[in-house]
Amino acid sequence: MAACRLLLFAFLALYSSFALASDPSSLQDFCVAGPSGKVLVNGVTCKDPKMVEASDFSFSGLHLAGNVSNAVGSRVTAVTATQIPGLNTLGISLARIDWAPKGINPPHTHPRATEILTVIEGTIEVGFVTSNPENRLITKVLNKGDAFVFPVGLVHFQKNVGHRNAFAIAALSSQNPGVITIANAVLGSTQIFPATFLPKLSS
Repeated sequence: MAACRLLLFAFLALYSSFALASDPSSLQDFCVAGPSGKVLVNGVTCKDPKMVEASDFSFSGLHLAGNVSNAVGSRVTAVTATQIPGLNTLGISLARIDWAPKGINPPHTHPRATEILTVIEGTIEVGFVTSNPENRLITKVLNKGDAFVFPVGLVHFQKNVGHRNAFAIAALSSQNPGVITIANAVLGSTQIFPATFLPKLSS
């Protein structure tokens, strides 16, 4: 009897871990984000399915290079549910990243998404830092056609180490991955970040 109870408990624990291991399935084909509607899903109203058009699922412009004339020498062109209303509830998004020579996409994190980046043109050094306490840097130089994964929530970066402009396409596992640029968050907040919270780093 005790063995049966133990087996049942193990089964329920295993079942619940599977049940919580992925996003819930959608109960409808899609929920195109619309300006008005009666049903609220993921913070937006759903467009009447009878009014949905192909334009709700498409975006034009990823063939255009982003303007990299800025302090960091890079530009991210995001394609989220804001740009493609049909992405709402589908759990994915996309971005084009352009770099000038020596341009960087500074250390940042996506709190809600894993990212996979594919280099289309150029040579890009990429990397991410593992969580505490190891804080291990994992880095690689990518060439045209190479792909690299940045696990959800981890601080990561990209840098153009080639002599020409470069660009890549990134896919993210959230319709709204969010982005926290580390330097902006710590040093550029609306109020002065207390210096006592910034420990001195040993050399």
